[in-house]
Amino acid sequence: MPRSTVHYIVHRVNEEVVAIRHKVIFLPKTPEHLEEVSRGFAGLARHRAFIKAAGAIDGCHIRIKPPSGPDVHDSRVLRHSPLYAQSSYPPPGHFILADGGYPCLQRPLPLITPYKRQVQGVGAQRFNSHHSRARSIIERPFGMMKTRFWSIFLQALEVHYTFVPHVVTACTILHNICLSAGDVLAPEDEPEDDVEEDEGEADLEAVSGAQWRDQLCAEVSALEVVPPGHDYL
Repeated sequence: MPRSTVHYIVHRVNEEVVAIRHKVIFLPKTPEHLEEVSRGFAGLARHRAFIKAAGAIDGCHIRIKPPSGPDVHDSRVLRHSPLYAQSSYPPPGHFILADGGYPCLQRPLPLITPYKRQVQGVGAQRFNSHHSRARSIIERPFGMMKTRFWSIFLQALEVHYTFVPHVVTACTILHNICLSAGDVLAPEDEPEDDVEEDEGEADLEAVSGAQWRDQLCAEVSALEVVPPGHDYL
């Protein structure tokens, strides 16, 4: 089959799959759905202080052949994303959980990150433990997608770098469809990356998100834990 034909088929199929993304991938549409999501995160964290968590964020590196440039830090990807620029989610009073590779923010996108590794004090350590329980749910879908689409996520993609987001979006859509059909795979086992903390955002964090995190930390020390009541994918 001519390469031009393969190119046309791949792009055409990808376009059709990406066209249904809003039917398969969407944020909570109702207050009831948002409340269900928040209760889920509180259950994962096993603490009611996380009852306003409305999501978790992480990144995954895709290799391209030939390479298009150096790796980009998670926080830089975030700052150039519509999620950050439009500030349309989560609703006021809610926050998204992130690891130490992101800045702790209240505006324009509320992100709650763990305390830095050199933190001292039982309260902050307890907060980090509960935070990790809830945030780590985001790592499971990445692991399952690497198992399902290993040739895309674990090998170098031979496509133009501008087409990579479309490929990843299509994979995410197909993955969600598989989950809805009961096709659940064991995640790809990989050693956990040593997360590079975003020290470059220290000044912004001090005025934007650190106080909110301190309030949550105080709640962790004051409120009771939530017993686990659900199984989560």
